[in-house]
Amino acid sequence: MQPRRVKWRKQHRAKLKGVATAGNRIEYGDYALKSIDRGRVFARQIEAARVAIVRAVGKKARLWIRIFPHRPYTKKPAEVRMGGGKGDVHAWYAVVKPGTILFEIAGAKEEDAIKALKTAASKLPVRTKIVSTKEVGR
Repeated sequence: MQPRRVKWRKQHRAKLKGVATAGNRIEYGDYALKSIDRGRVFARQIEAARVAIVRAVGKKARLWIRIFPHRPYTKKPAEVRMGGGKGDVHAWYAVVKPGTILFEIAGAKEEDAIKALKTAASKLPVRTKIVSTKEVGR
């Protein structure tokens, strides 16, 4: 996962302050994985969580990934001296704030969905909780 085109190849580091004001409600599915921590979630971690969910619930359930890694993470090569500018783009990450919905599932049994989301949560660097539309009252 990475953007097709970007206006600027290298960016400043993202601000991680505050809570999520957008993307903080269940929009599509019945069960969701909601972040209660802030941090960076890299594209490889998102993909690992997606694969874990698909393996757990199979093709019968619908899955929505609500975050996308828009921001570049730069890194300089090992054993390079100071100076010489900013490093090359190494990976892409998504900024996750408390309250951000990360994944949503619909069409799976409750126990299967919860098991899948727990497995996915173990692949992510932020603390999460499982929420459902029953709790929200949608």
